[in-house]
Amino acid sequence: MSQLTLSTLVHQLGPSNVTGFFLVLARVAPLFVLAPLFSSAILPSQVKTVVAVGLSMGLTGVAMRGQTVPSDPLTVAGMLVAQMLVGLAFAFAVNTVFSAVEAAGSLLDVVSGFSYGQLIDPVNNSSGGVLSALYGMVGLAMFLAIGGDAWTLRGLARTFQLVPLTRAPSIASLTSGVEQAFSSIFVSAIEIAAPALLALLITDIAFGMIAKVVPQISIFSIGFPLKIGVALLTVAAAVPFLGNFMSGQIATAVGTALHSIVPG
Repeated sequence: MSQLTLSTLVHQLGPSNVTGFFLVLARVAPLFVLAPLFSSAILPSQVKTVVAVGLSMGLTGVAMRGQTVPSDPLTVAGMLVAQMLVGLAFAFAVNTVFSAVEAAGSLLDVVSGFSYGQLIDPVNNSSGGVLSALYGMVGLAMFLAIGGDAWTLRGLARTFQLVPLTRAPSIASLTSGVEQAFSSIFVSAIEIAAPALLALLITDIAFGMIAKVVPQISIFSIGFPLKIGVALLTVAAAVPFLGNFMSGQIATAVGTALHSIVPG
Protein backbone atom coordinates (compact mmCIF):
# COMPACT_ATOMS: atom_id res chain seq x y z
CA MET A 1 0.00 0.00 0.00
CA SER A 2 1.46 3.36 -1.05
CA GLN A 3 1.93 6.25 1.35
CA LEU A 4 -0.76 8.27 -0.47
CA THR A 5 -3.29 5.46 -0.19
CA LEU A 6 -2.46 4.93 3.50
CA SER A 7 -2.85 8.65 4.21
CA THR A 8 -6.19 8.69 2.40
CA LEU A 9 -7.38 5.67 4.40
CA VAL A 10 -6.34 7.27 7.71
CA HIS A 11 -8.09 10.50 6.70
CA GLN A 12 -11.30 8.65 5.83
CA LEU A 13 -11.33 6.59 9.03
CA GLY A 14 -10.28 9.50 11.20
CA PRO A 15 -7.15 9.73 13.37
CA SER A 16 -9.22 8.99 16.48
CA ASN A 17 -10.48 5.65 15.10
CA VAL A 18 -7.00 4.64 13.96
CA THR A 19 -5.56 5.42 17.40
CA GLY A 20 -8.43 3.51 18.98
CA PHE A 21 -7.66 0.49 16.80
CA PHE A 22 -4.06 0.36 18.00
CA LEU A 23 -5.20 0.74 21.62
CA VAL A 24 -7.56 -2.21 21.16
CA LEU A 25 -4.78 -4.18 19.47
CA ALA A 26 -2.53 -3.52 22.48
CA ARG A 27 -5.15 -5.14 24.73
CA VAL A 28 -5.85 -8.06 22.36
CA ALA A 29 -2.19 -8.92 21.55
CA PRO A 30 -1.32 -10.43 24.99
CA LEU A 31 -3.99 -13.04 24.31
CA PHE A 32 -1.69 -14.50 21.63
CA VAL A 33 1.26 -14.55 24.03
CA LEU A 34 -0.22 -16.15 27.17
CA ALA A 35 -3.75 -17.46 26.64
CA PRO A 36 -4.23 -21.18 25.88
CA LEU A 37 -4.90 -22.10 22.24
CA PHE A 38 -4.31 -18.51 21.06
CA SER A 39 -0.63 -18.67 22.08
CA SER A 40 -0.09 -22.26 20.91
CA ALA A 41 3.15 -22.93 19.04
CA ILE A 42 1.09 -24.91 16.51
CA LEU A 43 -0.30 -21.66 15.10
CA PRO A 44 2.11 -19.79 12.81
CA SER A 45 2.94 -16.24 13.83
CA GLN A 46 1.36 -14.94 10.60
CA VAL A 47 -1.96 -16.56 11.53
CA LYS A 48 -1.81 -15.10 15.04
CA THR A 49 -1.14 -11.64 13.59
CA VAL A 50 -4.04 -11.84 11.15
CA VAL A 51 -6.46 -13.09 13.84
CA ALA A 52 -5.30 -10.44 16.33
CA VAL A 53 -5.80 -7.68 13.77
CA GLY A 54 -9.21 -9.08 12.79
CA LEU A 55 -10.38 -9.28 16.42
CA SER A 56 -9.11 -5.75 17.05
CA MET A 57 -10.97 -4.40 14.03
CA GLY A 58 -14.17 -6.07 15.22
CA LEU A 59 -13.82 -4.77 18.80
CA THR A 60 -12.77 -1.22 17.90
CA GLY A 61 -16.33 -0.12 17.16
CA VAL A 62 -17.52 -1.44 20.53
CA ALA A 63 -14.55 -0.05 22.45
CA MET A 64 -14.74 3.40 20.83
CA ARG A 65 -18.44 3.91 21.58
CA GLY A 66 -18.75 7.13 23.58
CA GLN A 67 -14.95 7.49 23.88
CA THR A 68 -12.83 10.45 22.85
CA VAL A 69 -9.23 9.41 22.28
CA PRO A 70 -6.64 12.17 22.82
CA SER A 71 -4.10 12.96 20.11
CA ASP A 72 -1.14 13.80 22.36
CA PRO A 73 1.65 11.23 21.66
CA LEU A 74 2.74 10.93 25.31
CA THR A 75 -0.82 10.41 26.49
CA VAL A 76 -1.43 7.80 23.79
CA ALA A 77 1.80 6.00 24.75
CA GLY A 78 0.64 5.80 28.38
CA MET A 79 -2.73 4.49 27.22
CA LEU A 80 -1.01 1.79 25.15
CA VAL A 81 0.87 0.60 28.25
CA ALA A 82 -2.38 0.56 30.23
CA GLN A 83 -4.12 -1.55 27.55
CA MET A 84 -1.25 -4.03 27.52
CA LEU A 85 -1.46 -4.39 31.32
CA VAL A 86 -5.17 -5.16 31.12
CA GLY A 87 -4.62 -7.69 28.33
CA LEU A 88 -1.73 -9.37 30.14
CA ALA A 89 -3.67 -9.68 33.40
CA PHE A 90 -6.69 -11.19 31.65
CA ALA A 91 -4.65 -13.60 29.49
CA PHE A 92 -2.59 -14.73 32.49
CA ALA A 93 -5.72 -15.47 34.53
CA VAL A 94 -7.13 -17.65 31.73
CA ASN A 95 -3.78 -19.36 31.23
CA THR A 96 -3.65 -20.50 34.86
CA VAL A 97 -6.28 -23.17 34.08
CA PHE A 98 -4.13 -24.67 31.34
CA SER A 99 -1.00 -24.31 33.47
CA ALA A 100 -2.69 -26.28 36.26
CA VAL A 101 -3.49 -29.12 33.84
CA GLU A 102 0.11 -29.25 32.61
CA ALA A 103 1.44 -29.04 36.17
CA ALA A 104 -0.73 -32.02 37.12
CA GLY A 105 0.81 -34.01 34.27
CA SER A 106 4.34 -33.01 35.30
CA LEU A 107 3.64 -34.01 38.90
CA LEU A 108 2.39 -37.42 37.82
CA ASP A 109 5.44 -37.85 35.56
CA VAL A 110 7.72 -37.48 38.58
CA VAL A 111 5.71 -39.75 40.87
CA SER A 112 5.07 -42.51 38.33
CA GLY A 113 8.54 -42.53 36.76
CA PHE A 114 7.58 -41.19 33.34
CA SER A 115 9.93 -38.26 33.88
CA TYR A 116 12.80 -40.53 32.82
CA GLY A 117 11.62 -40.17 29.23
CA GLN A 118 11.30 -36.70 27.71
CA LEU A 119 9.04 -35.87 24.79
CA ILE A 120 8.48 -32.72 22.75
CA ASP A 121 5.14 -31.11 23.54
CA PRO A 122 3.74 -29.93 20.17
CA VAL A 123 1.35 -27.48 21.85
CA ASN A 124 4.03 -25.43 23.62
CA ASN A 125 7.06 -26.59 21.61
CA SER A 126 8.87 -27.61 24.80
CA SER A 127 10.19 -30.86 26.24
CA GLY A 128 8.36 -32.67 28.99
CA GLY A 129 7.28 -36.04 30.32
CA VAL A 130 4.79 -38.37 28.69
CA LEU A 131 1.88 -37.50 30.98
CA SER A 132 2.69 -33.80 30.82
CA ALA A 133 2.41 -33.87 27.02
CA LEU A 134 -0.72 -36.02 27.24
CA TYR A 135 -2.42 -33.68 29.70
CA GLY A 136 -1.40 -30.71 27.57
CA MET A 137 -3.01 -32.10 24.43
CA VAL A 138 -6.08 -33.40 26.26
CA GLY A 139 -6.42 -30.07 28.06
CA LEU A 140 -6.31 -28.20 24.75
CA ALA A 141 -8.95 -30.52 23.27
CA MET A 142 -11.13 -30.06 26.36
CA PHE A 143 -10.63 -26.29 26.14
CA LEU A 144 -12.08 -26.33 22.63
CA ALA A 145 -14.83 -28.83 23.48
CA ILE A 146 -16.23 -26.79 26.38
CA GLY A 147 -16.06 -23.52 24.44
CA GLY A 148 -13.10 -22.07 26.31
CA ASP A 149 -12.20 -19.93 23.33
CA ALA A 150 -15.67 -18.35 23.38
CA TRP A 151 -15.39 -17.77 27.15
CA THR A 152 -12.07 -16.04 26.58
CA LEU A 153 -13.30 -13.77 23.77
CA ARG A 154 -16.47 -12.81 25.64
CA GLY A 155 -14.41 -12.00 28.72
CA LEU A 156 -12.00 -9.90 26.66
CA ALA A 157 -14.88 -7.94 25.14
CA ARG A 158 -16.27 -7.42 28.65
CA THR A 159 -13.05 -5.73 29.75
CA PHE A 160 -13.78 -2.79 27.45
CA GLN A 161 -16.94 -2.12 29.44
CA LEU A 162 -15.16 -2.43 32.79
CA VAL A 163 -12.14 -0.32 31.84
CA PRO A 164 -12.77 1.89 28.77
CA LEU A 165 -9.94 2.79 26.44
CA THR A 166 -9.56 6.25 27.95
CA ARG A 167 -9.31 4.97 31.55
CA ALA A 168 -6.36 3.34 33.29
CA PRO A 169 -6.78 0.15 35.33
CA SER A 170 -6.19 -0.06 39.07
CA ILE A 171 -2.68 -1.49 39.46
CA ALA A 172 -3.41 -2.70 43.00
CA SER A 173 -6.49 -4.60 41.84
CA LEU A 174 -4.63 -6.11 38.87
CA THR A 175 -1.77 -7.24 41.11
CA SER A 176 -4.19 -8.81 43.57
CA GLY A 177 -5.99 -10.65 40.76
CA VAL A 178 -2.73 -11.97 39.29
CA GLU A 179 -1.60 -13.19 42.73
CA GLN A 180 -4.90 -14.95 43.29
CA ALA A 181 -4.75 -16.60 39.86
CA PHE A 182 -1.14 -17.70 40.35
CA SER A 183 -1.84 -19.18 43.78
CA SER A 184 -4.62 -21.34 42.32
CA ILE A 185 -2.29 -23.18 39.91
CA PHE A 186 -0.76 -25.60 42.44
CA VAL A 187 -4.07 -26.26 44.22
CA SER A 188 -5.81 -27.02 40.93
CA ALA A 189 -2.91 -29.25 39.82
CA ILE A 190 -3.22 -31.30 43.02
CA GLU A 191 -6.98 -31.62 42.49
CA ILE A 192 -6.52 -32.84 38.91
CA ALA A 193 -3.78 -35.33 39.80
CA ALA A 194 -5.33 -36.46 43.12
CA PRO A 195 -6.84 -39.80 41.90
CA ALA A 196 -3.60 -40.99 40.31
CA LEU A 197 -1.49 -39.65 43.19
CA LEU A 198 -3.63 -41.53 45.72
CA ALA A 199 -3.45 -44.75 43.70
CA LEU A 200 0.34 -44.45 43.38
CA LEU A 201 0.68 -43.74 47.10
CA ILE A 202 -1.27 -46.90 47.96
CA THR A 203 0.90 -48.82 45.47
CA ASP A 204 4.10 -47.55 47.11
CA ILE A 205 2.79 -48.49 50.56
CA ALA A 206 1.97 -51.98 49.29
CA PHE A 207 5.44 -52.35 47.76
CA GLY A 208 6.99 -51.21 51.04
CA MET A 209 5.08 -53.84 52.99
CA ILE A 210 6.09 -56.53 50.48
CA ALA A 211 9.74 -55.48 50.69
CA LYS A 212 9.55 -55.70 54.48
CA VAL A 213 7.94 -59.13 54.49
CA VAL A 214 9.86 -60.64 51.53
CA PRO A 215 13.20 -58.77 51.27
CA GLN A 216 14.48 -61.23 48.66
CA ILE A 217 12.16 -59.73 46.02
CA SER A 218 13.61 -56.93 43.89
CA ILE A 219 10.86 -54.36 44.39
CA PHE A 220 12.41 -51.83 42.02
CA SER A 221 12.41 -54.14 39.01
CA ILE A 222 8.86 -55.30 39.71
CA GLY A 223 7.40 -52.08 41.02
CA PHE A 224 8.55 -49.75 38.25
CA PRO A 225 6.39 -51.26 35.45
CA LEU A 226 3.51 -51.83 37.87
CA LYS A 227 3.52 -48.18 38.94
CA ILE A 228 3.43 -47.14 35.29
CA GLY A 229 0.45 -49.45 34.72
CA VAL A 230 -1.37 -48.08 37.78
CA ALA A 231 -0.69 -44.50 36.63
CA LEU A 232 -2.02 -45.17 33.13
CA LEU A 233 -5.17 -46.88 34.43
CA THR A 234 -6.02 -44.13 36.90
CA VAL A 235 -5.27 -41.36 34.38
CA ALA A 236 -7.49 -43.08 31.80
CA ALA A 237 -10.28 -43.28 34.39
CA ALA A 238 -9.88 -39.64 35.50
CA VAL A 239 -9.45 -37.88 32.14
CA PRO A 240 -13.17 -38.05 31.18
CA PHE A 241 -13.97 -35.89 34.22
CA LEU A 242 -11.42 -33.25 33.25
CA GLY A 243 -13.89 -31.38 31.04
CA ASN A 244 -16.27 -30.51 33.88
CA PHE A 245 -13.38 -29.43 36.06
CA MET A 246 -11.91 -27.19 33.35
CA SER A 247 -15.30 -25.68 32.57
CA GLY A 248 -15.72 -24.59 36.18
CA GLN A 249 -12.14 -23.39 36.45
CA ILE A 250 -12.34 -21.32 33.26
CA ALA A 251 -15.52 -19.67 34.48
CA THR A 252 -13.81 -18.94 37.81
CA ALA A 253 -10.63 -17.65 36.12
CA VAL A 254 -12.54 -15.33 33.78
CA GLY A 255 -14.67 -14.10 36.68
CA THR A 256 -11.58 -13.47 38.82
CA ALA A 257 -9.90 -11.58 35.99
CA LEU A 258 -12.96 -9.41 35.34
CA HIS A 259 -13.36 -8.61 39.04
CA SER A 260 -9.72 -7.50 39.24
CA ILE A 261 -9.96 -5.29 36.13
CA VAL A 262 -11.41 -2.07 37.48
CA PRO A 263 -10.64 1.54 36.59
CA GLY A 264 -8.05 3.27 38.73
